[in-house]
Amino acid sequence: MDQKVIDAARAAFPVGGAALTLGAILHEGECHPEPLAALPLAMANRHGLIAGATGTGKTKSLQLLAEQFSNAGVPVFLADLKGDLSGISAPGEMNAKVEQRAKDTGFAWKGAGCPVEYLSLTGARGAQLRATVSSFGPLLLAKVLGLNDTQTSVLTLVFKFCDDQKLPLIDFNDLRAVLQFLASDEGKAVLEQYGGMSKSTVGVLLREMVELEAQGAGAFLGEPEFELEDLLQIEDDGRGVVSVLALQDVQDKPALFSTFMMWMLAGLYHELPEVGDIDKPKLVFFFDEAHLLFDGASKAFLQQVEQVVRLIRSKGVGVYFVTQNPKDVPADILGQLGNRVQHALRAFTPDDEKALRAAARTFPKTPFYEVEAILTSLGIGEAFVTVLAPNGSPTPPFAVRMIPPAARMGPLADQELQTRLSASEQVKEYAVAIDRESAREMLAARMAGDAGGRGGDEREIAADENAAPPALPQDRAAQAGGMLEAAATLAGALFGSRLVRDMARTATREVARGAMGKLVGAPPRRRTTRRRTTSGAAAAGKLLKGLFG
Repeated sequence: MDQKVIDAARAAFPVGGAALTLGAILHEGECHPEPLAALPLAMANRHGLIAGATGTGKTKSLQLLAEQFSNAGVPVFLADLKGDLSGISAPGEMNAKVEQRAKDTGFAWKGAGCPVEYLSLTGARGAQLRATVSSFGPLLLAKVLGLNDTQTSVLTLVFKFCDDQKLPLIDFNDLRAVLQFLASDEGKAVLEQYGGMSKSTVGVLLREMVELEAQGAGAFLGEPEFELEDLLQIEDDGRGVVSVLALQDVQDKPALFSTFMMWMLAGLYHELPEVGDIDKPKLVFFFDEAHLLFDGASKAFLQQVEQVVRLIRSKGVGVYFVTQNPKDVPADILGQLGNRVQHALRAFTPDDEKALRAAARTFPKTPFYEVEAILTSLGIGEAFVTVLAPNGSPTPPFAVRMIPPAARMGPLADQELQTRLSASEQVKEYAVAIDRESAREMLAARMAGDAGGRGGDEREIAADENAAPPALPQDRAAQAGGMLEAAATLAGALFGSRLVRDMARTATREVARGAMGKLVGAPPRRRTTRRRTTSGAAAAGKLLKGLFG
């Protein structure tokens, strides 16, 4: 190989500093047997793109990056659309292809699995993911329901009404009850200060909800809501946990799972603190089949996605979109993706040729490759790579033969998966749904003459009010919430238990609920709680009691 190419690669990917190994340099059909190409770990939260035609090796590149992030102590979230990423928890096995690829790239390959938690929108192949309708918000929900701009504005009005009236939207039953109320004669008077809505629009919303429920939405809209902190777990040995969202059973519902992943990403953006530039990301989020997120998306939705991608870097989160062609990602978002692993593109039609030229123009110039030609001639497991150097500038692009992943490159057998699920505390934690008092019950109670929306006869309501603790003023509620969060930090340091975190989070929510007590009435009489029986429970309870009495 031309020594100038090798020297340029050494200069672009300097040795030293934590980095993810990508592969060996290719030039004019020759592979230099040294894995020079690497992604600096400190630049990994500048986001990235893995693109290429079907069958060119995108999934293997995703797996390669994910397992190296995990080994570096970075938690990873990824979506498994076809089921072939579930094997990332098992070590890979040496075979002729792996042996040849390791030899070609000069890489000392050794099979190893990653610590994994499996997640599922149906609960069939992992911990049941749930989100409340309120936390989904009108824009994301409108994307799932396939609403136009007018219908989205009506849905936004409904959310505003529920916020003002302190009506929790937990599931579709709540949203349906509110829509039916606002479309009734009683609701028309209430709507005067918000505008109005036509019965035909309400009918569209209700029909779309029925259709989505028929596709299984009832399983993932509700409580307990998935705690996004569970995506940020680190093993005792320092490796980051890989959270794999199994989508085989909902792969025919792309708007559903792509929008749910966007809900998770938006939630991380709002919940995580600012960290600025750090040595490695706090989390890396892989958005597979990214085009499904943007197909048919409204302008407001795209603006929200762009804002989250642009700003979440400062929260320590790296976002990697995985798709067939770079043009699948809107230009404003594509411009935020600093690290590129571009597998082969095909140019069989005029549209393909146009997309190829557009993709070629997005790479930095290089004297060593004719970009359009190399993009169509790459083999399976080869990619055209440019990353951000430690100084923030993009490296010259190089054709790279990727090293093989260390974990199994294929799915777990059903029995293997079930064994892992049965041993997962996370699966058990989210297994049982909670049905607490929410908008549907509160509206029914108010219409029945109970203005507080609490239900029950007068004696029961009076007993609740006598038993309920006095409401805290807003400033005292915030102060108490902060003290509880501090207790959680101290307790977590002492006991290292996820239980402590959950207890403090629940206590904080109760304080906030107390702060609104005068507005929404006494606490609901019907409540369901999840109990934990781990050994840290008693110690955490004593600590909180000692701090707050």
